[in-house]
Amino acid sequence: MKKMILAAVAVAAVGVAAFGVPPFTGQPTAGFAEGEAGFESGVRRLPNGVVEVSALTPMPGVSAEMVGWWFGSYLQTTEHYQRWFPQAHVWMDWENKTPDEYIGASHLVHEYIGEDLAMLRIQFVPAEEILGEVDLGEDDVAVCARVGLLEEPLNVGRMCHIIRNTEDGAEMRSRFWLGFVAERDGNEQVASLTGLVANTYLVRQLTLKNDAATALMQHCLDEMTIIAGFLPGLFAQETAT
Repeated sequence: MKKMILAAVAVAAVGVAAFGVPPFTGQPTAGFAEGEAGFESGVRRLPNGVVEVSALTPMPGVSAEMVGWWFGSYLQTTEHYQRWFPQAHVWMDWENKTPDEYIGASHLVHEYIGEDLAMLRIQFVPAEEILGEVDLGEDDVAVCARVGLLEEPLNVGRMCHIIRNTEDGAEMRSRFWLGFVAERDGNEQVASLTGLVANTYLVRQLTLKNDAATALMQHCLDEMTIIAGFLPGLFAQETAT
């Protein structure tokens, strides 16, 4: 009996090393849209090894509608993209883009996050795919995506911005979940050995660094603060009848 117990403990220890405690926690939900005291902007590691990044950006004078318009209708060229964050945004293009929509499209970008040039394919999807059941207000806007590498058919994370109107404008709550890895075939994620191994706690611990996550948080705060500064005037100018 003692040997059986020790064997069970050993198996459990291997499982903890591979998958975390408990093994399948940390799935994103829409709860962050309500705010979370002590974690409005920050970085933390979840029990399954995923690194979660949070950023809260006040956007005075902005409406949630304006942010949806920016992604769906206005953002079309590298010049537009560079205006968004001149110090960090280098190049952009779209894949599968239809007018006035961003869901279903992939934003192809080169941008500096901290000192590192990231080449990404940001595939916008319905909020429910990332967050599960979503109960948003009529005027709320959710911009959610699978985040992948541009030069390899590999997704490496998930993200979601939820924008809500306030008395003096809007506020954007952003979350990124780093370490959800999947190979992709076109727009579809596919099961693979790479995904099986990369989504273990141990590999996430070894590959996901807090410094990179902190740089991502700061990048988000910077770029969303910049856009909040010019978006009201741009929206008024471009939508005037």
